[in-house]
Amino acid sequence: MTEETGGKGFAKAAGEISITAVKTDAEGLDTGTVTLPNGAPVYFARPHHGRDLPIVLVAQEIFGLHEHICDVVRRLAKLGLFALAPDYLARYGDPLTAPDIDSIRAIVAKVPDVETMGVFDEALAYAAGKGGDATHAAITGFCWGGRVAWLYAAHNPNLAACAPWYGRLDGPRTPQQPRWPIDVAGEIKVQTLGLYGGDDPGIPYDVVLDMKDRLAKAGAPADIMLYDRAPHGFFADYRPSYRRTEAHDAWGRMVAFFRAQGVG
Repeated sequence: MTEETGGKGFAKAAGEISITAVKTDAEGLDTGTVTLPNGAPVYFARPHHGRDLPIVLVAQEIFGLHEHICDVVRRLAKLGLFALAPDYLARYGDPLTAPDIDSIRAIVAKVPDVETMGVFDEALAYAAGKGGDATHAAITGFCWGGRVAWLYAAHNPNLAACAPWYGRLDGPRTPQQPRWPIDVAGEIKVQTLGLYGGDDPGIPYDVVLDMKDRLAKAGAPADIMLYDRAPHGFFADYRPSYRRTEAHDAWGRMVAFFRAQGVG
């Protein structure tokens, strides 16, 4: 694995950055970017000299491993966690420099889910080899990364917890992406808390209800918290979609949920 520096700024396609963007310093933390054996870069942050730290994997938005996701990693590390965000898109293109959202969607469409699961397996193994405790590990993810979080929970039932944020639950099935969260609802064995916006046209209310129903029928240890007036991306403090009240409430719920499962 090779050591690199992080901090590439925000994705170009994200547009003008809002003054509400949170900036978390790295005081008291070890931070950096390494390259996993499969070629994916991963940004990490952990408390200085920490050992046996609970691990939280962070699945990025479609905008890539940009500053917002790195900041989320540092926020989690400030809570005493070994947090890391593997860039599962980088080998198929660079969302940070893509000119628009359609260009990013073209990159995302190329990325096989099976490879993405392998990237997160390697990221978890990396953290476990650097002072993290893989027996107390969780995953969270935002937007497309929310979808990934659901899929990874089905892929790795040994996780202690999962918290997907407004990840699409259903969509077109392709050879690269053959299943969606709604297809794996019956396979979820990981304690899971979904955090979704009720005013999100990309994830219709009836689809959320269908997902909740499938989880309940399967006896899955999972539920979805729906914020009625929140849009897609309500946690993205660097964008106009940010809703401070709902974002703070959801973050607090996630942290408490993780701690209740032994992650934190």
